[in-house]
Amino acid sequence: MSYISVIGAGSWGTTLASLLAKKGFDVVLWARESEVVDAINSRRENPIYLPNYELPEGLFCTSNIIEATKKARFIVSVVPTQFIRAVFMPICKDLNRDIIIVSASKGIEKGTLKTPSMILSEILDRNVNVLSGPTFAIEVAQEKPTAVTISGPDVRERLLLQEIFSTYYFRVYEHDDPIGAEIGGAIKNVIAIASGICDALALGNNARAALITRGLHEMMRLGKKMGAKEITFSGLSGLGDLFLTCTSNLSRNYTVGYRLGKGETINQISASMRSVAEGVETSLSTVELSKKFNIEMPVSMEVYKVIYEGKSPKEAANDLMNRALKPEFY
Repeated sequence: MSYISVIGAGSWGTTLASLLAKKGFDVVLWARESEVVDAINSRRENPIYLPNYELPEGLFCTSNIIEATKKARFIVSVVPTQFIRAVFMPICKDLNRDIIIVSASKGIEKGTLKTPSMILSEILDRNVNVLSGPTFAIEVAQEKPTAVTISGPDVRERLLLQEIFSTYYFRVYEHDDPIGAEIGGAIKNVIAIASGICDALALGNNARAALITRGLHEMMRLGKKMGAKEITFSGLSGLGDLFLTCTSNLSRNYTVGYRLGKGETINQISASMRSVAEGVETSLSTVELSKKFNIEMPVSMEVYKVIYEGKSPKEAANDLMNRALKPEFY
């Protein structure tokens, strides 16, 4: 028997596992929390990360990572970026060489400054595909129309995965720029924090539109330095994901920014959130990358200063508006 193993039972991992199980695949979902495992297997629900949503019968959950992966033909990693190494290192030597790996996480690892697919490729010594795009898990779980992209170096794997994940409500495109897809998916979370701050300060729609646009340019400049294709950032994993995350309170990162703008500290906000807001850690890595590649990323820098240096959100907004004048494109 072969099956699809989804590693990480947060809202997005649970949603993807459910989507695949509803298509008829044998799906095993790995969860760290025993209460999540018990609830999914006994009540067909993930009450912590995806409450009030019935999961299909074909979905099995376990907290044993070996059990979750031992027969897998496909592995979908939805582990928060900062924990990928800890989860996958214990099993890296036991996986079949023919397994196809998909990363559905978004972020940049602290210290190494690597994206999720880079981390997995290093640990598992094989190609890694990236699933990314504008997705709120709850809307996919409700089968609302969604479009994403699968990217990777091997066109045969991409086309196979495109067929596996596609449904009547979940449309999957494909392309060959996983790094571009991941930089878009990571940096948009930082810009979403800035967008939440902007709205909390009631700076207006003009300001938010400018912020999103300039954030897109930061994303593109960094991506190109890291070998990504510029066109990728006009697609679903770039502009699409950026727009979604910056304009809705369903976004954890936007919510973090909004609460920062209203005067809460990052420690207060983090203590009250069960799910990870990747943009908090990613802002630190983004600043390090901007220094490494010697590029300007002023929006990301101000988000970092608000989170890690306690800078006033109002002061950050003022400093962005009063930077030295320059050409729009450079």
